[in-house]
Amino acid sequence: MNNRNKYLLAIDQGTTSSRAILFDHQGRAVTIAQRAFQQHFPQPGWVEHDPNEIWYSQSIVVREAMEKADVTERHVACLGLANQRETTIVWDRETGFPIYNAIVWQDRRTAYFCERLKADGHADLIRRKTGLIPDAYFSATKIRWILDHVKGARQRAERGELCFGTVDTWLIWKLTRGERFLTDVTNASRTLLYNIHTGQWDDELLDLFGVPRSMMPEVRGCSEVYGETSSPALGRGIPIAGMAGDQQAALFGQLCVECGMLKTTYGTGCFMILNTGETPITSANNLLTTIAWKLGDRVTYALEGSVFVGGAAIQWLRDGLGLIPNAPASERLALSVDDNGGVYFVPALTGLGAPHWDQYARGTIVGLTRGTTAAHLARAALEGIAYQVRDVLAAMENDLNVRPRELRADGGAVANNFLMQFQADICRLPVVRPRVLETTALGAAYLAGLAVGYWKDLDDLREQWQVDQVFKPKMNDAEAARLLAGWEKAVSRALDWAE
Repeated sequence: MNNRNKYLLAIDQGTTSSRAILFDHQGRAVTIAQRAFQQHFPQPGWVEHDPNEIWYSQSIVVREAMEKADVTERHVACLGLANQRETTIVWDRETGFPIYNAIVWQDRRTAYFCERLKADGHADLIRRKTGLIPDAYFSATKIRWILDHVKGARQRAERGELCFGTVDTWLIWKLTRGERFLTDVTNASRTLLYNIHTGQWDDELLDLFGVPRSMMPEVRGCSEVYGETSSPALGRGIPIAGMAGDQQAALFGQLCVECGMLKTTYGTGCFMILNTGETPITSANNLLTTIAWKLGDRVTYALEGSVFVGGAAIQWLRDGLGLIPNAPASERLALSVDDNGGVYFVPALTGLGAPHWDQYARGTIVGLTRGTTAAHLARAALEGIAYQVRDVLAAMENDLNVRPRELRADGGAVANNFLMQFQADICRLPVVRPRVLETTALGAAYLAGLAVGYWKDLDDLREQWQVDQVFKPKMNDAEAARLLAGWEKAVSRALDWAE
């Protein structure tokens, strides 16, 4: 392979930071650059980002990653993009200026409207067409809120002057200087506006949510050339060839390409996705039916369970309480005590996702005594992440009546050995940590590389996946059952708390 197309560039735009990674042909990360950006909380339950800061931070890290490796656009075969999903941006089609901050997937301001949709009997229609449930998590009600609350926005949208996009669409627009207005099937499938069976924006749903069709981007597959870069950060001419929402990208990066394989990503939230092949499966246990990816004409579906607060619970211990100086300190604290001291932390800081789907649940710490220490709180926070993942796994097992052989884990928090061991113990299942932890970015790179022939096929990729460590259950069944009973009791205290 010549130096002209030696590397693959992956953009991983996340909820709290923007990252850029250069991969080589062996799937190894050559350079990594990361930059955090500001989180805005204008009211309780509201979460926003500045779209221009997202773009600025992403531009900076792309340039940093390339400079670290001493490469230019000539050395980059193509670009793949993974992004935080559901986060909603509306901008002026002519100027490219956002008309409001990005409303983040965690934001709960539209919970009231979702309850009204349920009360009016629309939940079945939404579930049948999109595989989702009416919840403030998804994009449609966020678009509606912007159109209803930004002066003149609805009239401008109806005149065709505004664009809607999730973060992938916004970045493609910026990377191509407005030449490409598009999304992919995975991000489209998280909006409540895309029919996952017909593969189209759905007029009935657009009408239900009051969103003009003219705002919607073109929907494409996950592995094809969409256009070329034309920006100061990347220069001109790099093919943009792979795109997927971050959780689907991680599923692909973990090479869970066979029906029945599943992974959990431990990021700001925790997201478990199970590959169900070419058949969409409707959950009887409050999981979501979604699109895993589309390669060529073939669509692969998945079941997903979303935990809203995963690593964000540890960030809260650090930034909100000042209990720890950094995330790794949580593991040291947790291991300094023999058990949780009877303390349970339900991290429902933005409501509870699957399988509860309670928009009004709130964070709850129970079991405090005079003997409770910071170490017990840190341990309870880590255990709370694992309990939530276990609840999603149990729902998947009930849906499929099949027990998976293993759980593949990725994301920043998997470096925490205590969390991984407790996850294995409480799930009664081996947890597999891969050697390459940057699986979200790697999945985007894989999708892009396949599109331009950088890799020949999936067999090429399977040879690259390697295990770092397998965490096998060590806890006895009785102790696991006792701890789960305490967790379920704690969850019951957190449900339906907010007015």
